[in-house]
Amino acid sequence: MGQALDVHRLHFAFTITFHYIFPQLTMGLALLLVYLKTKALRTGDEHYNRAARFWGRIFGINFAVGVITGIPMEFQFGTNWAAFSRAAGGVIGQTLAMEGVFSFFLESSFLGLFLFGEKKLGRIGHWLSAFLVFLGSWLSGYFIVATDAWMQHPTGYRLGANGAIELASFWDLLLNKWALWQYAHTMLGAVQTGCFVMAAVGAFYLLTKRDEIYSRTFVKAGVLVGAIAALLQLFPTGDMQGKLVANHQPVTLAAMEGLFESQRGAPLAILGQPDVEKRKLDNPLEIPNMLSFLTYRQWRADVKGLSEFPENEWPDQIPLLYYSYHVMVGLGTIFIAVMVVAALLLWRGTLYDSRWMLWTLMLCVPLPYIANTAGWMTAELGRQPWLIHGLMRTAQGISPRVAAGNAWFTLIGFMGLYTVVGILWLFLFYREIELGPEPGAHPRGEDAAVLAAD
Repeated sequence: MGQALDVHRLHFAFTITFHYIFPQLTMGLALLLVYLKTKALRTGDEHYNRAARFWGRIFGINFAVGVITGIPMEFQFGTNWAAFSRAAGGVIGQTLAMEGVFSFFLESSFLGLFLFGEKKLGRIGHWLSAFLVFLGSWLSGYFIVATDAWMQHPTGYRLGANGAIELASFWDLLLNKWALWQYAHTMLGAVQTGCFVMAAVGAFYLLTKRDEIYSRTFVKAGVLVGAIAALLQLFPTGDMQGKLVANHQPVTLAAMEGLFESQRGAPLAILGQPDVEKRKLDNPLEIPNMLSFLTYRQWRADVKGLSEFPENEWPDQIPLLYYSYHVMVGLGTIFIAVMVVAALLLWRGTLYDSRWMLWTLMLCVPLPYIANTAGWMTAELGRQPWLIHGLMRTAQGISPRVAAGNAWFTLIGFMGLYTVVGILWLFLFYREIELGPEPGAHPRGEDAAVLAAD
């Protein structure tokens, strides 16, 4: 059973990690498309419409691949996690169904209108289609996050006579306080992905001296929105998410911080390697009292260590959880530094000529993907050994009749198929960037006013 459990977990971890490469960019770009279309509507300048069409094509590519990789995850609830689906389907089925019926169809329908109906919709209608794509995309994100948040902090349920978990309050499920803060934190992460990608493409065009009008617009939009998102990611969303973990999953907080013994005035570990066998953090680089202050707003507050909890309640991958958390926090700090410095250079009017910063923006493209993946790993590894925190252990949720060999067979198949899909995605993405915002032409005269404005 233990081997089968490990394979089922690995199976879902692989498919969801690969899948989330794509929706995090579409959700981030959805906001930026509204920004570009709003600029076009307010100024009447066709330049912004062409910029929006360019990113709309990239959005469409990511959306299509996201759909391809997202559908198998729905099936895995039945194939790999049948016991969980049987017990909790009456609850999670609500949000997952709403995600498919409402937000997905809203997003996909108006994406088609955005990509192919501009001439018939008119200026206001096309802006509205971009806004409804954004609304559908972000609603989709909320329903998915609400599902995960219920597994982290179950609300609005009751236990039936046969042991099934039943929905008692729809609004308690939908307005779970964990969902609200986790959603804000997750969507800001997606916005940062979109901003870094947009700024990086603009930086690439500036460094290669092509499409300069568009490149300045892309860099400016990415940096301005990205700087705001990076700061909000730290506070209040990251801070409030940390407080929820401290209040409702204190053993998770201890594992995330590598805190094995309770301490009054607990330090914040910047670096170190957790040694679970010896119950200590090797080679620590710590800020004294900071963990107590960040968690409870008191410099000498007592923070519980792992030793305060039974070992069967500890997360089963403490080193991986610790490193995932610190990668997420470390990269988030880097994002703030990069975006704030870039914004200052933009304000001073030197960003477009600062080759070192343009190279920095371009080379940072993979980092938001890594940070978002590390953030999801922190959330999911931290919840262990619970599948539904306090209600169902992970070992109880798998499909009992699906052997490890069967799971390995399908996992290897997914890996091969997703490799092909990933290569195709990279090719299509590269092709759009190579063609540029206006394939076959490099805009001149009519955009001179925009160049001066940006």
